[in-house]
Amino acid sequence: MRRMRPLLLAVALALLPCFAGAQEKTLRVSLNTELQVLDPIVTTINATRVFAYMVYDTLVGIDSAGRYHPQMLEGWEVSEDRLTWRFRLREGLEFSDGTPVTAEDCVASIRRWAKREALGRLMLTGARGFEVVDARSFVLTLNRPFAFVIEALGKPGHTIPVIMPARLANLPADKAVPEVVGSGPLLFRQASWRPGDRAVFERNPRYRPRAEPPDGLAGGKAMKLDRVELISMPDQATRVAALQAGELDMLEIVPFHFIPMLQRNRGITIASQRGVEQMVSILNVNHAQPPFNDIKVRRALQAAIEQPDVMASLGLPAGMSMECHSIYMCDAPLTSDAGTGVYKGAGIERARALLKESGYKGEPVVFLHAESSALLNPIGLVMADQLQRAGFNVDLRTSDYATVAQRRLSRAPAEAGGWSVAPIVWNGIDLINPLANPAVSYDCSEYNPGWYCDEETKGLLAQVAETADPAAQKAIAAKLQAAFHRNVNYVLGGQFSAPVAYRSDLAGVVPFAFPVFWNIARK
Repeated sequence: MRRMRPLLLAVALALLPCFAGAQEKTLRVSLNTELQVLDPIVTTINATRVFAYMVYDTLVGIDSAGRYHPQMLEGWEVSEDRLTWRFRLREGLEFSDGTPVTAEDCVASIRRWAKREALGRLMLTGARGFEVVDARSFVLTLNRPFAFVIEALGKPGHTIPVIMPARLANLPADKAVPEVVGSGPLLFRQASWRPGDRAVFERNPRYRPRAEPPDGLAGGKAMKLDRVELISMPDQATRVAALQAGELDMLEIVPFHFIPMLQRNRGITIASQRGVEQMVSILNVNHAQPPFNDIKVRRALQAAIEQPDVMASLGLPAGMSMECHSIYMCDAPLTSDAGTGVYKGAGIERARALLKESGYKGEPVVFLHAESSALLNPIGLVMADQLQRAGFNVDLRTSDYATVAQRRLSRAPAEAGGWSVAPIVWNGIDLINPLANPAVSYDCSEYNPGWYCDEETKGLLAQVAETADPAAQKAIAAKLQAAFHRNVNYVLGGQFSAPVAYRSDLAGVVPFAFPVFWNIARK
């Protein structure tokens, strides 16, 4: 045995360069929430959105400024009356199983997406439908103009109009597809996936990136590294230590109280964010069950949430959070103060008075609290305390985020495993279009957890869908915001930065509202 030690040492030393080389070509990332669901049509979880843009592609891509560009498409043409839209795919596109991407796949994928997505349903309501012209071309014919066809096909989430083979897209839209056959820059190694540990992706040799420089979700998605690993690390301090030690290359969101320390570390880069690159804190309200099926009780809830205290809970450095009551984000194109008069005089005392006037009888408020999330844990604790001080009977149910996300889909009464409120967060990039903004766009939808429904909102959505004039669109968007606050669809908790942190030896990181992994190389 002793004679073998020099030989083993020599072999180990010989393999070190290979190991180091493999590490150099691998990007190791920790997301804020664990990857659980692999189909971006059946969930709105952010980890699934990141996954979707790794393994799938879309017909249209949105850039960092909110502009839309052809992605899988070569281009499109629209008739003068805006009723006929002709689309043509780029040449040579393939799925990860080697089959060509065809117009039939695109039409089937759009139809599946539209069954789950409010913007897609609006686009196709009353439409004559699709016609496949040839392998690369298809036509959408409308009965009346729809102002956001391109914005719909390039919607960055949630839910995302990804392109998959027709054989999968034709399966029921309310169940996850049984396999991942993508059209994007990475391959998912599903056989080696270990939930709770890691998910492995490798560069897709069949993917054909566009020639333009990458910008947000648009342009060339060229993979310069061979492998991406999404590594599960529930403990926030462990994530930060791993980033500092070089065991991780990127954190989707930096635990906020570590930001000042990491800003002093030259080996770490903290991305800057503003406007629609930021996030907004939301209290998701269940309109389907007592007590919040009563608008009077919802108005007491609205008054109870004080944004400065919610934002203070995050511990962000100065300038990285703000009070904001616009559903389109502040410092953004559609920022508005419409309907925000309800917040004058709001606070715990006003909430108590409104709650007393409402006739609330102390029914339990089942509060879903995601302790494992760096964002939702502090926000949830503060919001729960605010509700208790306002007089609500809060039943705090603490669990991991995956459990919260699953339970939030239930319309059952609270005593039968249902829920009343749940803190969530929205990415600003998802709020720029009123027809895609979850604050109003899911009005009366059976697929949206919370199930708000408002007749005025329904009419306004129909108006903005047909209005091509930007000034008129902005005026209707303001009316939609006023209706949101009047009906208390959700309660806003404040706007903040949730920046990505990454090792400074990475070059080409594409700035965006959530992490994307193409164009990244090591210096």
